Amino acid sequence: QVQLVESGGGLVQAGGSLRLSCAASGRAFSSYAMGWFRQAPGKEREFVGAISGLGGSMYYADAVKGRFTISRDNAKNMVYLQMNSLKPEDTAVYYCTAGRPGGPSSIGKAVEYDYWGQGTQVTVSP
Repeated sequence: QVQLVESGGGLVQAGGSLRLSCAASGRAFSSYAMGWFRQAPGKEREFVGAISGLGGSMYYADAVKGRFTISRDNAKNMVYLQMNSLKPEDTAVYYCTAGRPGGPSSIGKAVEYDYWGQGTQVTVSP
């Protein structure tokens, strides 16, 4: 019942910034935790960050802490990922996801999420 569409990806130089957006269609948007995952070629899908339904709790992978910020606007059914100080190792397809993880220990697990966008490519050049 949730459709997600990502946008905002592109090509940037190391040290640059991008803001990804995810537009959600469906009811009860605030009842879902929203997450961002990324996947580079030949690698497993990797947790980036997540935000609770009402925006009160945020979680980040160690690799992006201090550089990325996740936020949401429930009135607009939108979630964002602000990415600063980008590094070449951030290069990946970034996916927006919605779900109801069972608890903090589950937030970083892709299998805990039910709905996924089609992804947006982020490429960071050296």
